[in-house]
Amino acid sequence: MSSRQSRLEVWGLAGFPDIQPGDDLAAHIAAAEPGLRDGDVVVVTSKVVSKAAGRVLHAGPGYDPEQLRAEAIEAETVRVVARRGETKIVQTTQGFVLAAAGIDESNTPEGTLVLLPRDPDASARELRAELRARLGVVVAVVISDTFGRPWRVGQTDVAVGAAGLTVVDDHRGRTDMYGRELKVTEIAVADEVAAAGDLVKAKAAGVPVAVVRGLSAHVTLADGPGVAALVRPADMDMFSLGARDVLPARRTVRDLTGDPVDRATVLRAVAAAVTAPAPHGQTPWQFVLVETEEARKRLIRALEDHWVDPQGSTQRADSIEVLRNAPTLLVPCLTGRDELPQEERELLTLAGGAAVQNLLVALTVERLGSAWIASTLYCPDATRTALELPPAWHPVGAVAVGQPLATLPPRDRDPDDFLATR
Repeated sequence: MSSRQSRLEVWGLAGFPDIQPGDDLAAHIAAAEPGLRDGDVVVVTSKVVSKAAGRVLHAGPGYDPEQLRAEAIEAETVRVVARRGETKIVQTTQGFVLAAAGIDESNTPEGTLVLLPRDPDASARELRAELRARLGVVVAVVISDTFGRPWRVGQTDVAVGAAGLTVVDDHRGRTDMYGRELKVTEIAVADEVAAAGDLVKAKAAGVPVAVVRGLSAHVTLADGPGVAALVRPADMDMFSLGARDVLPARRTVRDLTGDPVDRATVLRAVAAAVTAPAPHGQTPWQFVLVETEEARKRLIRALEDHWVDPQGSTQRADSIEVLRNAPTLLVPCLTGRDELPQEERELLTLAGGAAVQNLLVALTVERLGSAWIASTLYCPDATRTALELPPAWHPVGAVAVGQPLATLPPRDRDPDDFLATR
């Protein structure tokens, strides 16, 4: 199947009324374009789909529209990805990441808000079936909405729902014109169709539907998976942790798989760790990567023989097992401490904590689990001997690193419980 046609035709359908709840969209489309053919793609603005389905909120008398909007965004949000001022980029219940949960107040009466369709793929399937029943044609349906793009200025329409269309044209395994195998190319056909349709739709002039002709090779008899196939799974999303998510997502993970950890990933985390603040512009950190099995065994023996927890913790043996079995083991150390007066040593200790926190957060960004365990803090001399460290290196625990066996939920604590105002 060819992924590119030599000719496309795209036109908008005018003459639509202001859609109301319960309106028959298929009837309006059939009346506006009775000449639809097999293989055409009908691109419908999500707003009219939502209006017809009653996905509209009304601010009652005396009710603040801004409050209604804030409440609606919260109700449609699974997580906040980023925030700047009043603008929120969120992940919606449908899985999309966009501004304000896709809630719109343009081209709708004052005091009303239009939500995204509850299940856009289901809406596309229903509309497709109704058009076939009315006109006897096999068309594809794309429901589109306007999204911003990371690192790009401006907005474009993308597909939020689809039926009867190859939404992704996977080129992986094919060859380019020079015979090289394509390994990552996947063409988002549904999004390209949505953008093409947006060029001829007029949001302010009652043109909410477009027809794209010339893509019959991508129109299928079956409804297909819909736009769900375009939503990147969380485990493949390099940017799924928004700036607001990273710190709450940092959890102590003691249950790790035995899968090896890429050394370059660890180095990136250490690079983040050593950006921590320290007094007088110092860099009082060293991180010991315990790579050889011999060094790991010496360290574990030192902990078993010399770790004396002044609090009498009953988790000592379990903690040693975590360190023994972790695929990667780091021992953070403070340096330059012995030359300082006592009060400045305490500042250095704080700097060590800041560096380890940076390390743990950076590992979380890399989708790795970690556990900072006191361990070497309670037997510094034995640790220095086991790892052949200089006398001036003071270990501050050990960090177990690996792939988490399970994902822990983000930590949620009320700041009011920890805030004193004077």
